[in-house]
Amino acid sequence: MRRNLLHVGAANLKYEIREITTVAHELERLGVELTWENIGDPVQKGEIPPPWIRDTISDLVDEAPSWAYCDTQGVPETREFLSEEVNRRDGVRVSPDEIMFFNGLGDAVAKVYGFLNREARILGPSPAYSTHSSAEAAHSGYSHVTYDLDPYNGWMPDVDDIRRNVQYNDSIAGILLLTPDNPTGAVYPREIVEKIAAIAHEYDVFLIADEIYANIVYNGTGRLHMSEWIGDVPGIAMRGVSKEFPWPGARCGWLEILNKDKDSNFAHYVDSLLAAKRLEVSSTTLPQMSIPRIMGDPRYPEHLDARAKQFSQRADETSEVFAGCEHIIANKPGGAFYYTIMFKDGLLDDSQSLPIENPKIREAVERMTKGVEPDKRFVYYLMAATGIVVVPLSGFQCAHHGFRATLLEADDKKRAWIHKSIREAIDQYVTS
Repeated sequence: MRRNLLHVGAANLKYEIREITTVAHELERLGVELTWENIGDPVQKGEIPPPWIRDTISDLVDEAPSWAYCDTQGVPETREFLSEEVNRRDGVRVSPDEIMFFNGLGDAVAKVYGFLNREARILGPSPAYSTHSSAEAAHSGYSHVTYDLDPYNGWMPDVDDIRRNVQYNDSIAGILLLTPDNPTGAVYPREIVEKIAAIAHEYDVFLIADEIYANIVYNGTGRLHMSEWIGDVPGIAMRGVSKEFPWPGARCGWLEILNKDKDSNFAHYVDSLLAAKRLEVSSTTLPQMSIPRIMGDPRYPEHLDARAKQFSQRADETSEVFAGCEHIIANKPGGAFYYTIMFKDGLLDDSQSLPIENPKIREAVERMTKGVEPDKRFVYYLMAATGIVVVPLSGFQCAHHGFRATLLEADDKKRAWIHKSIREAIDQYVTS
């Protein structure tokens, strides 16, 4: 072409959670029966939303407005409902005009980073969730800037590292946190998030909190939303229905804009997000219309509590399976539905393997693992030997080696087999 077509940040668009499927399908064609533990889709793993939620959504199909465009910012009645939900908490109040809908949080993330000034950077956690880290890096054309989550302290944010990054890098305009966190399942206590808010206030930066899992918490501390701890710092809370109802195929997420009136530059930036949304006319109408009817139903709190209890029990299962394994750090998750296993530093090398009887599969995995990160090597051998597909921790822009798996398998026997197989594979691989 007579002009270079490639965006300066295109090389940063990486999503290991999905990219691992390319390798998995190659092994599948050679005869490996796959068990998908790489992606957070509860429905795909066998969870069926309760009948009353399905009936509510089904009834909406018969209502003509559900087939139409809605307001660019979102269905007014839904924004009113969500505004009231936020304002019932003890914290920052928002108006319906400070709530903005998108076609899933992936769409929201793309807009939030894509319409930042290119020199304005967002400091995010490591391990990083790929959607955020890739979008932030792509908008700037440079590698994502990160602060550490400490595996020896339950994957809590290193607040001193956050302060150092913000203090000595004046390009940082905002701080991102995910709580409950993906990929680690960590839930940050009020004490820590308030310290992060204090840093943001001191250095005049804004905050982004990905709260897609905010109502899936089972560590005993209770649910905590950004509006309750942010104080007077401008911020954006990201929420959605994909993990809660659960309805991942709805692609329905929204932003709650907090303290927009505290900073005119932040306010203009938020206005640019809405202007960009207007070019798309609106987000999907029917899922938005379902929110007041489902979240406002008296059965919804019971629904959330039952799911939290379910994932808490599964987190207990993983803790029991990996207890006493001297090769790894296995922090028990307290929210979301993932757990992260970290190999102790220096434990992995390029000579380790798992036994694979089929010569074609063995030959394929030997080819695939040449020159890859040590944890990716383990993940590929795990796939080839057991069919279990997990995501290497190095794919989350992390210096530590390990992998992320889910708590989503609905079949109790199969879930027990998955955990047992992974534990046995770790022991066998490290000592091979």
